[in-house]
Amino acid sequence: MNSKIYLSSPHMGGKEFAFMKEAYDTNWIAPLGPNVNGFEKDICKYNMVSRCAALSSGTASIHLALILLGVERDDEVLCSSFTFSASANPIRYQGATPVFVDSERETWNMCPKQLEIAIMDRIAKGKKPKACIVVHLYGMPAKMHEICSICGEYDIPIIEDAAEALGASYHGQKMGTFGDLGIYSFNGNKIITTSGGGALVSNNEEWINKARFLATQARDDAPHYQHSHIGYNYRMSNICAGIGRGQMQVLDERVSQRRAINQWYREMLADFDFIKFQTEPNANYYSNYWLTAITVEQNKKGITRESIRLDLLEDNIESRPLWKPMHMQPIFQDAPAYTNGVSEDLFAKGLCLPSGSNMTEQERSRIESALMRLLS
Repeated sequence: MNSKIYLSSPHMGGKEFAFMKEAYDTNWIAPLGPNVNGFEKDICKYNMVSRCAALSSGTASIHLALILLGVERDDEVLCSSFTFSASANPIRYQGATPVFVDSERETWNMCPKQLEIAIMDRIAKGKKPKACIVVHLYGMPAKMHEICSICGEYDIPIIEDAAEALGASYHGQKMGTFGDLGIYSFNGNKIITTSGGGALVSNNEEWINKARFLATQARDDAPHYQHSHIGYNYRMSNICAGIGRGQMQVLDERVSQRRAINQWYREMLADFDFIKFQTEPNANYYSNYWLTAITVEQNKKGITRESIRLDLLEDNIESRPLWKPMHMQPIFQDAPAYTNGVSEDLFAKGLCLPSGSNMTEQERSRIESALMRLLS
């Protein structure tokens, strides 16, 4: 069998080992150290945001963001429905209820119209949402000006889930910096990785200081171990942060590579009018195209999303259906949801294609051969 082509595998830049070796040589193996401080500064500088806490995962970042905004048991939190479960799970950690909001077709992200309908209805029912989690799907910016305007009108703070969108921008502003709090993920399949990790960013210094405190088991300032708050083991290690410092040096290159892969697919599949791409609506949107995502519309050849996925799988090429919307998930079946059919339609038709920035020419040739064999 041919070697496996992954959907999105880690891609080292070359400088990561030097930062890791420095940590090893200086015995900074413990959770915190110079690499953590340096990585946080790198993230702040790149995204033009003032404060950052490097954490163990993007999920941990969302959880702390909810705590900082005072989300408690029986509160309600608005959340994009078309996303990975990690966007919504931390709402449950707090004993709160997710209120799912469907997508619009231009970007596939949270629909501003459905958002306002949801807010007005929850207020009418006596439950004003405590926060709103907005996701930038596959690196595509959501309509943040409209979403921020609506949430601002009702005084609802925004947590911006930019786990998939590091390096993307909207009207020239980096994703993760529009909301009150922004989160990133450095999981192994993301555009850059720290093996496992995440970050919480904000221009609110008090929030980030509190996040760091809570992430290190909320240990009080005392010579003995004393705790006045429930804490978490959420801080990033100095070793992982060293990988991140090396990865930040090649982030723009990785974005360019992912965008080039997206363009390669567009040119390859241009003759098949039943294949549509997730596409930037206009020049104000700059996606990192972390994953190239398509929909397979009804066609005379009888080709479907699933027939493409299975055909690629026969050649050991990984592809993946689009996220199953949260309002369709068994665990969230009782949660309120404001839907318009968009995310369900996208899930039924959509597929993510292999998009790794370290894809070789030989691997591209295999992917193209497999696709052309089925489509032609």
